[in-house]
Formats: sequence, C-alpha cells, structure tokens
Amino acid sequence: MTHYALIMLAAGFGIPILAALNAALGRFIGSPTVAAVVLFTVALICCVLVMFAASGTQALTKVWDAPRHLLLGGALIAFYVLTITHIAPHFGIGNAVFFVLLGQLISAAAIDHFGLFGAQVTPLGWIRTGGIAVMALGVWITQLA
Repeated sequence: MTHYALIMLAAGFGIPILAALNAALGRFIGSPTVAAVVLFTVALICCVLVMFAASGTQALTKVWDAPRHLLLGGALIAFYVLTITHIAPHFGIGNAVFFVLLGQLISAAAIDHFGLFGAQVTPLGWIRTGGIAVMALGVWITQLA
C-alpha cells in the first residue's frame, strides 16, 4: 500500500507542474486551447506506448461494449486541462490548484460515502468532514493574501 501512496503523491506533484507548463505553453504559442490539444496528443502517445508495453490491444475490443457513461472521464479530463490552461495564468497556479484540490476532496468524499461508480464505501464521518473543512479554510486563507 505504501507504494500506491508514493505513486499518487508523485501524481499530485505533477498536477501543478502540468498546470504551469501547459499555461506557459498556451501563452508562448498564443492559444491555451492549442496547448491543451498538444498536451493530449503527447499524453495519447505516452498511453499508447504504455498500453503496448503492458497489455497489448486486447482490451480495446471491450471498449465498444462499455456503458457510455464510463467514457465521460475523457470529457472531465478535457474540462480540467482546458480550464486550468485558460484560468491559471490569470488566477495563479496555486489558486487554481487549491480550488481543484478542494473540489477533488468534496467529490471524492461523496463518491466514497455513497459508493458511486462501484467505489468502495467509506462513510463520511466527522473526521473526514473536518479535514475537508480545514482544507476549505486553507483555500479561503490563501485568497486573503
């Protein structure tokens, strides 16, 4: 389990770096939307290489049979990348990521509490609610400066 935590910590480190790099690319080329397309193109190439290295293409045949709502993750990541690329240069990387993190905490708590999308049920107790409240307070404090 520790290796999962370390991998997710590394992914967490990557989110603000992704936001800063893509925002800078958008400014450099003059189009945040084109920067997002470039990001997705590079991401697609990376994912295809990993797919071939890890499992081949057998699982691709099952995609067509998957419930359509399961494909909305692609739209959500596009929404994230497009919004962070457009907004971060004006709002600040830290501010943008703090609000993304707050949204993630609230959404994750709801998904876990209700077991949505097949997630393991983890009830939302006072400690988790308090943790989200402390995070929200932290976001609010960062906006005061």
